[in-house]
Amino acid sequence: MYKKQLIFQRIICMVMLFAAAIIFVYSLGLMTDLYDSLYSTMMDPEDYTQTSVTGSIIYYDMQQFNNDLTKASIGLILVTLVLFLTNTHTRRKYYIGNYIAVGLSTVCNVVISVWALTRIAAYRVQYKQIDFEQLKAHSELWNTYYTESTFWFDASYVVFGILLVVTVLLVGNLILKQIMMKEEKRLIGSRKEVGA
Repeated sequence: MYKKQLIFQRIICMVMLFAAAIIFVYSLGLMTDLYDSLYSTMMDPEDYTQTSVTGSIIYYDMQQFNNDLTKASIGLILVTLVLFLTNTHTRRKYYIGNYIAVGLSTVCNVVISVWALTRIAAYRVQYKQIDFEQLKAHSELWNTYYTESTFWFDASYVVFGILLVVTVLLVGNLILKQIMMKEEKRLIGSRKEVGA
């Protein structure tokens, strides 16, 4: 049982690092379609309201959020590395540093996921308010990329869903570890009594 649990905790920590890396890659790709299709509609970089397509200002509205999301994803990677620094992925018994690492990782993952998902959902609503007829006409006139796809907005549910599922597994591993450590103490105590 201990061997399986140790393998499980190693896998969970590795997958957690992978999930944080996916968030980083997602943050880099989030603005791709918006840049390709909306940037050229902005007629004056000094005045974002001057646009040939109603609603294309979302491209500028999302800039700060995207910047913050990229920084947050790097933070998630660093927080996940704390799991490895405290040997949470290999340690047979957990100590205070392991509990702190799991707690910190859990809190950061949940807070960033809730923050990002609520913001992305709001931007998706704003994106759907773009005048796509104007955007299509602009695209045909200037031979630019055209899409009505909400793929990058919708992908957030998968990306952050993976992060949250792995977070639940990490907490589950911590609970399992506590149960096993208590059982081990009980068995050691009963052996001492038998030996005496």
